Amino acid sequence: MAATAMCTVQLGSALTVPLFGQLGALGTAGLRLGWAGLILLVAIRPRPRDFSSRDLLACVVLGLVTAGMMVFFMQAIARLPLGTASALEFLGPLTVSLFGPRKGRLIWAAAAATGVVLLTEPWHGGADPVGVGSALLAAGCWAAYILLTQRVGDRVTGLKGLAVSMPVAAVVGLGIAAPDLAERVTWSPLWTMLALAVLSPVIPFALEFLALRHLTTSAFGTLMSLEPAIALIVGLLVLGQRPGVVATVGLVLVVVASVGATRAGVRPVASSTQPPVRRYEPGPEPVRDEQRRSSRCQNVPS
Repeated sequence: MAATAMCTVQLGSALTVPLFGQLGALGTAGLRLGWAGLILLVAIRPRPRDFSSRDLLACVVLGLVTAGMMVFFMQAIARLPLGTASALEFLGPLTVSLFGPRKGRLIWAAAAATGVVLLTEPWHGGADPVGVGSALLAAGCWAAYILLTQRVGDRVTGLKGLAVSMPVAAVVGLGIAAPDLAERVTWSPLWTMLALAVLSPVIPFALEFLALRHLTTSAFGTLMSLEPAIALIVGLLVLGQRPGVVATVGLVLVVVASVGATRAGVRPVASSTQPPVRRYEPGPEPVRDEQRRSSRCQNVPS
């Protein structure tokens, strides 16, 4: 589910690139969040009684983090090369992966970090202070997104938590993108963004909610290192961008780290605080009707 989510994210990003010239980066992100929030709100229809006050607050914070993750990353790639921004943003899930309970997490995290650096080759680009700061803020939002998504997914049944967080993200994203959209939006890209919003973020965010019920956050954080590799493949197939030798080595490292993290990071199904199930112990033999009648006859006085 996590791998499918990453594939849909990258495919949606590749198909969105032609709209940047018409809507702008912030306008594109705002429309995607807006349509996604509306779709999930109408399809799932969460009710207030389905949430405790703390869970509802966590959903609202998750929505703010989701909007920040997309907005800050768009600001980063407007000032930095995509490889540099991607490498800096991955510091978020990489940090999450370092705090897992499993042995070997440092090995997988180091392999993933090395692979991401080789894939993105950040040494080829410049370093704009505002762009670097935006990418680091996006990294922090991504780390918080992973942790909050697991918490909300564990405490709220189904996708109701996502149906609350995404409308919050939609309001924030549309509010930030409103100045650009007021001058650029037309009906044609508006309906195009509806289709792209289903591809990303509706499908990937729903799959990530479900995936985090089966994976630890550390394994999920390391598994996210597959995303630059998937982006490389999508760029080759959709945009005709061919990877070099260094990027290919990075791809191999990322895949190996992701497989290792996934195998070591499956969450236990049952909680350790639950009492163990009692073993079956056979009870006394049932008394049949013939035995009851026989005992009654023996007890009758002569």
